[in-house]
Amino acid sequence: MRLAPLAWSLLASASLAHDGRGTTHVGRGLPESPPDVGSESDPFLPAGDAPKGRLVIVGGGSIPESVPRHALELAGGPDASVLIVPQASAQPDAGKSSTEMWKGAGASKVSILDLADPAAALASVRGASLIWMGGGDQNRLVKALAGTGLPEAIRARYVEGAVVGGTSAGAAAMSKAMITGEADLESVTGGATEIVEGLALWPEVIVDQHFLKRRRFNRLLGAVLDRPELVGVGIDEGTAVIVADRSFVVEGRGNAVVVDARKADPVRAKKGDPSTGVGLAVHVLADGMRYHLDRGLLPK
Repeated sequence: MRLAPLAWSLLASASLAHDGRGTTHVGRGLPESPPDVGSESDPFLPAGDAPKGRLVIVGGGSIPESVPRHALELAGGPDASVLIVPQASAQPDAGKSSTEMWKGAGASKVSILDLADPAAALASVRGASLIWMGGGDQNRLVKALAGTGLPEAIRARYVEGAVVGGTSAGAAAMSKAMITGEADLESVTGGATEIVEGLALWPEVIVDQHFLKRRRFNRLLGAVLDRPELVGVGIDEGTAVIVADRSFVVEGRGNAVVVDARKADPVRAKKGDPSTGVGLAVHVLADGMRYHLDRGLLPK
């Protein structure tokens, strides 16, 4: 199944129908009832304990000033303890621009995570009310934190009520099934979108970023067809989704695109073969729109 690089040739297909609510139905359209999810406990979070915190996930590019201000409010205001996790970047001054952004948003307590002292690093995470992961390479970030106990500590702080955010690579790392960046952008092929284990802060979702700007629809679609039990959320530059448990609101100047194959009939393709799927739902959301992973579009 070969698509144009952005795959918006889908939108011209006669098999699509629009319902006027920011939703495009592919094939059969949306299910009449919510999918059966959540029957098994998430091994990354305490059983039966929905996170009390928020995720602020930005698709990269220039971040609207409203997003860090809103995140800081959610974390408790100017006195919130902000911790920058810069390990996605290889730059020697990694974390400097993020520090400036948060101070510009009004934060008075901003520090940068240093992995040189493991005990101090864990203490920094456990004392943070807002944890921010900057851009760079999500693979570098996940590898840097592996084996330190920090991913578990970050997830614990999210469950306890902290705000955890990230942009670009820091956004991609939010997933349990994390896109590495290796993918086929010119077709939808089984196994072509490489996935490794991420930080599992939003384990039900595969996050992609710089989504429309860099024409990444194909790779997210391929990842979802390979793992139809997960929901794909592609976030464009200058755009955030602010997550509260299983719902989120879009904030910013671009779009968030949801790709949902949970009630579709995907046939898992062998690696290298064209992927297929009948009955996918594609939702195109913009600023102020609220979405629930099970119930769909919510009233503003």
